[in-house]
Amino acid sequence: MARILSVAPALPANAHAQAEITGMLADRLADEPAARAVLQRVHAASGISTRHLALPLEQYAGLDGFSETNALFAEHALPLAEGAVRAALAEAGLSVDDVDHLFFTTVTGVQAPSLDALLATSMSFRDDLRRVPSFGLGCVAGAAGLARVADYLAGHPTGVALLVSVELCSLTLQWDDRSMANVVGTGIFGDGAAAVVMAGEEHPLALAARQSDRALPRVVASRSALYPDSAEMIGWRVGTHGFSLMLAAGVPALIDGNFAAGVDALLAAQGLVRADVDEWIAHPGGPRILESFAAALELAPGALASAWETMSRVGNLSSAAVLHVLAAVGDRPAGTRALLFALGPGVTAELVLLEWS
Repeated sequence: MARILSVAPALPANAHAQAEITGMLADRLADEPAARAVLQRVHAASGISTRHLALPLEQYAGLDGFSETNALFAEHALPLAEGAVRAALAEAGLSVDDVDHLFFTTVTGVQAPSLDALLATSMSFRDDLRRVPSFGLGCVAGAAGLARVADYLAGHPTGVALLVSVELCSLTLQWDDRSMANVVGTGIFGDGAAAVVMAGEEHPLALAARQSDRALPRVVASRSALYPDSAEMIGWRVGTHGFSLMLAAGVPALIDGNFAAGVDALLAAQGLVRADVDEWIAHPGGPRILESFAAALELAPGALASAWETMSRVGNLSSAAVLHVLAAVGDRPAGTRALLFALGPGVTAELVLLEWS
């Protein structure tokens, strides 16, 4: 089983209050009083107090076209990823020379060579580094990345792997999109990154953890689910002007009808039930998403407090968000079990069972 040695969240320096961002957007997105009132109401109901942006707020009004915003992604995503990786490796007590495998994910910028290749070059990773760049998993990719890295380390038990997520959601802004999906999206998504260092069970640091006073989480099991007839519910429509958000009102109903059964199946395979889970680490997709998770699982009030707090502090960071929640959970006593989970385009659910030991 793979061990999580460190989790390092990273945020751009440009932090703004939610109301300040709403005011800037309303000047362009809502050209009638009724539309402005709707945008302000939706943004205020998000539960978000602050969001971090790749650019200074005043620069967004001048953005014009996908070529410009995609170039800005390349410019700003790389240093943010570098900062997260340096922090994660330092916390784990490792260097770039120790890393065998890199799983990289984003859904807010497109490059070839992909950003992970630029990251490997800029930080001087070994030239035999095994890279897996991922695009398209969206919000689920933080959870899926943990699971896929654990799968890799199961076959390479002495190896070290990095999961890196970078999402600059603000650069997907569509000024001409007056849809409700865009109103909601402009109210919840922020920019951020995260890096996670993981090691196989036979790596010296994983072996040392067994004798340490500090318990580290390990990936016990994972489960993926692709829900039928849901392809149009979450995702991007990609066109001349870049990424236009798809976010259907039926996502909470999809959670209600499918999510709990997947959770119960994963737990049952380990001889567990929901009452055996001590921490619920949810992707903070928005208020209705978190409420639907809690209702579907019949969780006690406060069970998703870490996700709500993260959402208030930074918003929905797409694939990086659930990793920020994991970082916020921090150290836990040995024997603590947690279920980490997220939804993304497909609609796909990814569940990861963790245990501190």
